[in-house]
Amino acid sequence: MEINELLADAFGRVLEDVRAVADGLAQEDLDARPGPEANSIAWLVWHIARVQDDHVSEVAGREQVWTADGWAERFGLPLREGDIGYGHTSEQAGEVKGVPGAELVAYYEAVHAQTLAYVAGLTAPDLDRIVDRNWTPHVTLGVRLVSVVNDNQQHVGQAAYVRGLLERG
Repeated sequence: MEINELLADAFGRVLEDVRAVADGLAQEDLDARPGPEANSIAWLVWHIARVQDDHVSEVAGREQVWTADGWAERFGLPLREGDIGYGHTSEQAGEVKGVPGAELVAYYEAVHAQTLAYVAGLTAPDLDRIVDRNWTPHVTLGVRLVSVVNDNQQHVGQAAYVRGLLERG
């Protein structure tokens, strides 16, 4: 297996889980927060897509799908255009609501397509390229991509847990 195939598989698993967690949910369930400080499924799926869009676009040297394809306007959230949810307060997380599940999934699918287009051309030596010198040790492309997959898997697992809580009443 080549590295680009491995990355495509990892990101593909996130896509499968995003689709499964949002499938058939009513808006009230997408927006529900199981506790006053908890994140909703809508926020979690939005955040997954925003982090991946932000981080992969940066290393690929291209504009984010969020702005390039008009998703920021379509979602109409009262957040800064470049917001990805990192460090959100409970109040800010609560602002991500009212976006239909099909739109959340469609945005993630668009991000996923751009991600696959980028990773398709990667080879193992590309993963050693330094992409962020703000950390010690410096962050390589490989570390950044694994970090995105890890973050997304954690958050989609949280969304699945919230869905399970809602389904059990």
